[in-house]
Amino acid sequence: MAHDAHARVTAAPGRALRAIVSVVAGLALAFSFEPYDVPVLLPIGVAGLVWSLHRTTARSGAWIGLLGGAAFMFVHLFWMRSVGYDAWLMLSLLETSFFAPLGAAVAVLTRLPGWPLWTAAAWVTVEQWRGGWPFGGMPWGRLAYGTTDTPFAFALPYAGSTGVSLLVALVGTCLAWAVIAGRHRPRVLAGVAAALVVATALPVLLPYDAPRDGTARVAAIQGDVPGDGTDILFDHRGVTRNHVEETERLADDVAAGRTQQPDFVVWPENATAIDPFLDPELNESITAAVSAVGVPILVGAIVEDPEPGKILNQGIVWNPGTGAADRYSKRHPVPYGEYIPWRDSNPLTSRFDELARVARDMQAGTRLEPLPIAGFRIADAICFDIVYDDGLYAQVERGAQLLVVQTSNATFIKTSQIDQQFEITRVRAMETGRDVVVAATNGVAGVIAADGTVVDRLAPQTQGYVEETVSLTDAVPPSIVAGRLLGWLLPVVALCALAVGLVAYRRRSGGGAASSASDHPSDEPVRQDAAR
Repeated sequence: MAHDAHARVTAAPGRALRAIVSVVAGLALAFSFEPYDVPVLLPIGVAGLVWSLHRTTARSGAWIGLLGGAAFMFVHLFWMRSVGYDAWLMLSLLETSFFAPLGAAVAVLTRLPGWPLWTAAAWVTVEQWRGGWPFGGMPWGRLAYGTTDTPFAFALPYAGSTGVSLLVALVGTCLAWAVIAGRHRPRVLAGVAAALVVATALPVLLPYDAPRDGTARVAAIQGDVPGDGTDILFDHRGVTRNHVEETERLADDVAAGRTQQPDFVVWPENATAIDPFLDPELNESITAAVSAVGVPILVGAIVEDPEPGKILNQGIVWNPGTGAADRYSKRHPVPYGEYIPWRDSNPLTSRFDELARVARDMQAGTRLEPLPIAGFRIADAICFDIVYDDGLYAQVERGAQLLVVQTSNATFIKTSQIDQQFEITRVRAMETGRDVVVAATNGVAGVIAADGTVVDRLAPQTQGYVEETVSLTDAVPPSIVAGRLLGWLLPVVALCALAVGLVAYRRRSGGGAASSASDHPSDEPVRQDAAR
């Protein structure tokens, strides 16, 4: 009886320490990304969270995971406050909730031999889960998206974002293992260091170098947004007028010999917020801009869907003389921002005034083929499409030679969201081995080389254009196959390991060993408890 009372007293500080470490680890993950951009904290954050979950009970693991997840997501997604603090709270809570099953799973998996691998697989599995569900998911905070300018990034064209997330997670779990290893720590640390050197040195020594298949001269227009810059609808005709005027300035610069004639021009998402096929004045303005510059423009426009009450967010190839041609429709409209799930029966619709602004639902696009423009084949991504694998992978596989991002981040222009999205775009350049041209309404337009180097970018809330000669390639990098394969394989590995771990966990729980072991971070005290 006295021993049990002593165990309860000494267990409480262990749980408190775990909770503190979990929160610190979550903050470390948040500070790995923009606007703080300290990517060395990525594996350290993973290691801290895993350490706090090691061999605890599944129930405690769920709560500890929630604490770490909240520290991560509430900070990382703070830019959502520009929509409303209620939106920030709800989105952050939703994304935090995924760390409860992750925490419970890690608590179980860390009881298995080889647990650093199974735990890393579980981390990436949950990362994929929350990146695809519900309503298409929210991939923000994916480990790979914080790896630009790190040795991990060299593995992107080989392993894809999923593989790089796994590599970061595995380094983190191995670091936790090294801390937990007790008297074996020096040997474990040496092994972890050697594995890390090999994993990061190979891509550096053998960098992916896709064959270049020509070049294209591309200009991206940033027309700016009237008013304080945060409301694209404040003066939507003014937004279009700005893009027309900036395109005409580009045409004047070409005529005066101040810059070269581009092969095509890219306008951003929401360059026009009304259907150019239904508004004659707008149609004439776009046609005039195309005629002035003398080359096709990829126009970002909101277009009426054939289904009444629905709209499409499109990139439309607008050719000189012949007008509109092929189109790409945004594949991943934002729930509660561009459409209301279950609109007619959704109780949130009537409770939040902000949702009343979403008067019509945006339909999701289905195009997988690259867009032909001026004789080139481009993979288009409209705003948040850039954070999802499916559309980009499909277009690259089908022959896209270049990536183009059309985005309107006006709502988030005074937050870290624009920098986070631009960093994700750099990851996509390295992952696909392709140059990227970004057109934004008021931030951030730019050009990114296939190695992730920022060739040029405009300052937010400025009017201007970027124009560069970009490289083209037809090569499909290993990342496309590897990303898909790992996307299927890792959940299977994680679930199988979890099934095995649950059997052992339940046996130990039945024998009373699990609770006594749960608050000891090293294997040696666990063996002592079992011996008693």
